[in-house]
Amino acid sequence: MGSAHFKFWPRHALHELQAPATNLFYNLEVSARRYAQKPAFIYYDNALSFAALEEEATRLAGYLQQRCGVAAGDRVLLYMQNSLQFVIAYYGILRANAVVVPLNPMYLTQELGRCARDAGARTAIVAQELYPRIAPLLGTQLEHLVLATYSDYLKAPTELSVPEFISAPRMTPEHPAVVPWERALAANLRPGPLTQGADDLAVMPYTSGTTGEPKGCMHTHRTTMHTTVGSMTWFALQAEMTTLGLAPFFHVTGMQGSMNGTIYLGSTVVLLPRWDREVAAQCVQRYRVTGWTAVPTLIQDFFANPDIGRYDLSSIRQLHGGGAAMPAAVAQRLLDRGVTYFEGYGLSETMAATHINPPQLAKKQCLGIPIYGVDSRVVDPQTLEELPPGEVGEIVTHGPQVMLGYWNKPAETAAALVDIGGKKFLRTGDLGRVDEDGFFFMVDRLKRMINASGFKVWPSEVETFMYQHPQVQEACIVGVPDAHRGESVKAFVVLRPEARGKLTEEELIGWCRANMAAYKVPRSIAFVEALPKSGSGKIQWRELQEQERLAAAS
Repeated sequence: MGSAHFKFWPRHALHELQAPATNLFYNLEVSARRYAQKPAFIYYDNALSFAALEEEATRLAGYLQQRCGVAAGDRVLLYMQNSLQFVIAYYGILRANAVVVPLNPMYLTQELGRCARDAGARTAIVAQELYPRIAPLLGTQLEHLVLATYSDYLKAPTELSVPEFISAPRMTPEHPAVVPWERALAANLRPGPLTQGADDLAVMPYTSGTTGEPKGCMHTHRTTMHTTVGSMTWFALQAEMTTLGLAPFFHVTGMQGSMNGTIYLGSTVVLLPRWDREVAAQCVQRYRVTGWTAVPTLIQDFFANPDIGRYDLSSIRQLHGGGAAMPAAVAQRLLDRGVTYFEGYGLSETMAATHINPPQLAKKQCLGIPIYGVDSRVVDPQTLEELPPGEVGEIVTHGPQVMLGYWNKPAETAAALVDIGGKKFLRTGDLGRVDEDGFFFMVDRLKRMINASGFKVWPSEVETFMYQHPQVQEACIVGVPDAHRGESVKAFVVLRPEARGKLTEEELIGWCRANMAAYKVPRSIAFVEALPKSGSGKIQWRELQEQERLAAAS
């Protein structure tokens, strides 16, 4: 890897990072001593202090060990939305010397069963609105289930709009394997000693499955700690800062940027389990929020609010994101407001960021530069030979945060972790390029390229062009079968409210012809109310792609 990017390195930071070689739970212990009564998390105006967070996580750990039989190294499912209970449960599992298996709240019974079987989990901590989906696993795959009710933590009144699933009263099913959350904590059981160290498993997130069946990424306390500390250090974040917890905590972006990292720092997070741009703006004003991490779609929506001018947003210092590329045109609109958006890049396999834009230079539509201890390269996907700047190839990454491998999947692990020059690199499956300054840019997923009459069309490039149209709010490009060209380009577009019913397909295609090469221009455009998104906010282009394949086959 070249060192051109070092001249853009954050001025306050050294090139290497010595992350603490400790269990993640120790971060909470430290913050609970330093900032005992300070709010760690605020949930619809209800605060949970660092001391209370540590105490409740410890009590839950005691219950897991003494009543559920959770032993060191056991995998425990965590299935709920962003909430105070999610954080308590996450750290309670760690305190029990077990491994957190965070699951997407959008998973249904079949997906849950597959993950439970794969992980070998016998215990789950679940929110009540999700209970009907996981209940069929009780008595077969799951032996114990702790059931959480979000409204248990809404003890102080709030004028904020609270979603119904958050305010819903407690409903405890009559099942011998199920114990209500408050009863588990009221037992006041104490766990044994904290025995798991830096190289023991800590967290096992499942991949989104964009390259096949979801796989459990094995992360130790050490691999997780590296990005927990690294992202906070990169931006010189401080304990005095307050952030919004928007990104889902089951996903590594939210888990690291808005939970583990802030607990390490001792800063406060205002939690929002369900996106609501009005509530988000109220919280920014009320708690003097300095920034947050979120996928671009949420940030776009926040600033698209026609009432945004009514709120004092002067406390915002910076916005961070990952999971999808921020369209350059949208980033420019934020800059015009005086807000800088810092893109980063990472995967479940790397427990969040491997690349981040440096504070003094955030390039648009850019993944950033490799952070502490990371060696990233763009290589030929067939030969794995490194390519020169400007050429498109597969991004491969070596670094302290790369997973050990996929749980119980040696063949998939061997295919993902390859040896290049005596070092183990993760094949990301992402196509990108690196410029002369050492900044990385995403081109597309390795398998997403559209072949139109022999011309290679990268959907994200066409999407980038379309985002420049002032009346386009969101766009997703897919390939559709074409008897003459092999494939043609189709666009699914969400228009800005004021343009709906006015901008025509022909007008937008004409605009595209004037702004991009002819072979990239969409042959058809479907105007839709919304694009399908994952629980982490990523646009589900595969769903639209499959929809078109099925339509063509019928």
